[in-house]
Amino acid sequence: MARGGRSLNPPGPAGLAAALGRRRWLARLALLWETLWPRLWPVLGVVGLFGILALLGLPQRLPGPWHLLLLLGFAAAIGGLAWRGFRGFRLPGPAAAERRLERESGLRHRPLATLADRPAGEDPAALALWQVHQARAAAQIRGLKVGAPRPGLPARDPLALRAALLLGLAAAFIMAGGEAPERLRRALTPAFGANLPAPALRLEAWATPPAHTGAAPVFLDPAGGAVTLPQGSRLQVAVSGGRGGAPELVTEAGATPFRALDAGSFTAEAMLEQGGSLAVRREGRELARWSLTVQADAPPTVAFTEPPGRAQRGLGTRLPWRAEDDWGLAGLRAEARLKARPEAPPLLLDLPLPRDGANGAPRQARGAAQPDLSAHPWAGLEVEITLVARDGAGQEGRSAVAGLTLPERSFNHAVARRLIAVRKALSIDPEARVPARQELEDVAGAPEAFEHDITTYLALRAARTRLVVDRRAAAVAEVQELLWDIALALEEGRDGRTLRALQQAREALRQALDEAERSPQDSAQRAELERRIAELRDAIRQHLEALAERLQRENAEALPFDPQSRLLDQREMDRRTRRMQEAAREGRTEDARRELAELEEMLRALEEGRSARAESPQRQQQRQRGQQQMGVAQDMVRRQGEMLDRSHQRADAAEQERARQRRQQQRNQGFRWPPEPPQPAQPDPQAEAQAQQETDQDGRRQRALRRALGELMQQFGDLTGEVPEALGRADQAMREAQEALREGADARDPQTRALRALQEGGRQMAQSMQRQFGQGQEGEEEGDGQDMAGDQQGQGEGQDRAQGQGEGRDPLGRRSREVGGTADNGADTRVPDEAEQLRTRRIQDELRRRGAEKARPPEELDYIDRLLKRF
Repeated sequence: MARGGRSLNPPGPAGLAAALGRRRWLARLALLWETLWPRLWPVLGVVGLFGILALLGLPQRLPGPWHLLLLLGFAAAIGGLAWRGFRGFRLPGPAAAERRLERESGLRHRPLATLADRPAGEDPAALALWQVHQARAAAQIRGLKVGAPRPGLPARDPLALRAALLLGLAAAFIMAGGEAPERLRRALTPAFGANLPAPALRLEAWATPPAHTGAAPVFLDPAGGAVTLPQGSRLQVAVSGGRGGAPELVTEAGATPFRALDAGSFTAEAMLEQGGSLAVRREGRELARWSLTVQADAPPTVAFTEPPGRAQRGLGTRLPWRAEDDWGLAGLRAEARLKARPEAPPLLLDLPLPRDGANGAPRQARGAAQPDLSAHPWAGLEVEITLVARDGAGQEGRSAVAGLTLPERSFNHAVARRLIAVRKALSIDPEARVPARQELEDVAGAPEAFEHDITTYLALRAARTRLVVDRRAAAVAEVQELLWDIALALEEGRDGRTLRALQQAREALRQALDEAERSPQDSAQRAELERRIAELRDAIRQHLEALAERLQRENAEALPFDPQSRLLDQREMDRRTRRMQEAAREGRTEDARRELAELEEMLRALEEGRSARAESPQRQQQRQRGQQQMGVAQDMVRRQGEMLDRSHQRADAAEQERARQRRQQQRNQGFRWPPEPPQPAQPDPQAEAQAQQETDQDGRRQRALRRALGELMQQFGDLTGEVPEALGRADQAMREAQEALREGADARDPQTRALRALQEGGRQMAQSMQRQFGQGQEGEEEGDGQDMAGDQQGQGEGQDRAQGQGEGRDPLGRRSREVGGTADNGADTRVPDEAEQLRTRRIQDELRRRGAEKARPPEELDYIDRLLKRF
């Protein structure tokens, strides 16, 4: 057998020959890269270094001869490295490509050469053997691999200088920006005429809109063009580089020279109040030109959306408005002028605006303000009101004039009505002091009209004397304020004034507590908190004294401190305020807030007790009946919640049993092949009987609860003349739940609707009671509605309500109507105080914390999740 001539395509199928040809071509390319890249890398490194220097502008800063010498040095380095690297370079041949394929594929005995050889003789047996040998070689080369090129550059560059070169080249391109082509061109062309060529010209222009617009700065195209800007924008133009002196900013008003920052940088500013052409010129040559359009700032517009008038509730004045501005509203106010005396200074009312837009100023807004002007001297008189809107530029827009009569408070005391009439007369004509003085003398001359109260008499004499002696214009307003205080004192009594002062002191202390919580380390805030506590103590003391005086005038007995009803006396007040001051001094704001909540609860109990004493026996009996019925409704909420919890428990237990049976079936089928079709689960007869028994019991309970609800609706309708609509929906939902329980179906949905309807019915009952029994019942009945919603929170936990069954309570835990011979007045239905709200929040936080612990049993996690979702 002899080795003959070599052919590029071995014998065999055409597909094998074509694939082998492609792999030979790829192998030659890989060999070429492995041979070329190590030789080319030094040359490219020198070229990259020159590129970095050129992009940084260093060659341009050299004198012409040195620049030329630098270019020759780099050219010599590139030529030398290229000659050294490419000396003896040859392209890889087919034999080298075949050796690479065999080496990368792990083939031995050179099978590619076997495919190209042929036997020397024509012996049939030898030819057959040779064909078998070629077939085996062809089978070996079907999975030929070219392999990735490995030029071995890391061994030649162990410090990875190539990466640093690429990073430096990218940074130089970024720094050069748009000047990169120009810098490269100038780096290759030495300048022999000057030592330091001028840098490239750079022009930047931008306009900053006025602050009240909230608009972002606008950058002008250096090539020029048209642009629209708000009026009052500040234009800034900066020019650097190039040749020549300081440029000029040319506008319609004239030319403004640029201000020099250094030898080659200049800047100019201008305020844009009108549009036109704007150009930048330098030594007669125009660098850029823009056509500016200035958008004028229009004044705001404002109008009444409907005629102003008295608010539906209370003594407020309703002012519905709508306003808008092109860049945003900065302020809104109402100006009221007395119709009978237009020359009088107007009454100014600042109206709040919603926060919106980029600068917080809304461009369009609407609302309805309801200021209480019943204490103003113009109350009860006709006024003309104008709305005034203001934008950020100080421009104002006014609405049309609307007339109305300011709401006023009605007084029942005869002397108070006469004083308010004098006050109005002085508002219409401040110069009419003589009739006012005569009227005050007449009132003071009949002390029996104000119960011979020395304080009222002295105040009347002081007002009369000031009208006579003090001739200042401001004296009339001071007398009007004094007359208002006298009228309030006569109408409300001292306890009414002290009650208002007490409410103000409580609100001020609550705000001080909020500030102290935000700045716990601020000593000034702690001192302010202690001062507010002292003011609250004085306000409570004065209110208690006023209540005692009123009781004495009405021949009533004093109010003792009763721990059961949690009323208040001076010693209890001193003890609690002292503890509040200690907590504030030590930074324990939460304890101080808890003490304040306790004080508020005791003061509320004091007011409830006073209101109860003022009611007639018949009305008190009706109110007690209503409270008893609301207690029954609250108990229904609790019972309905318990039934809903049991339904959830039965559904969860059934789901767990089905899951257990499915797991058991899967476990049993895991040992059989082929798997058998799933068999229906075999129910547990004992568990089914127990579940059916519990369902029947709940069905009877639901029927009894629905019957009790019907009786409650009838009794409440007889008492108030109306039946809450929500109770009717609760009755319908109970009927559906009863039918579902009788049929063994899922009753959770109708039970949930019944529970929600009962809670809503409780709130409607509270509102109806408030309408029936007036203001004195408001706090209690709101508390009833909230308690009915709040009692639901304890249902799922199965807590023991026996803790509420103490002395004076019935078996359901409700306070008896008569405790020790004294009417309870429904004190168990009240608004939760802040201490209870804090405790409720802690319970919710604890539930969330436990719900986040996934290691707990799934049943407990499901129960906690259900509680949090429902409540």
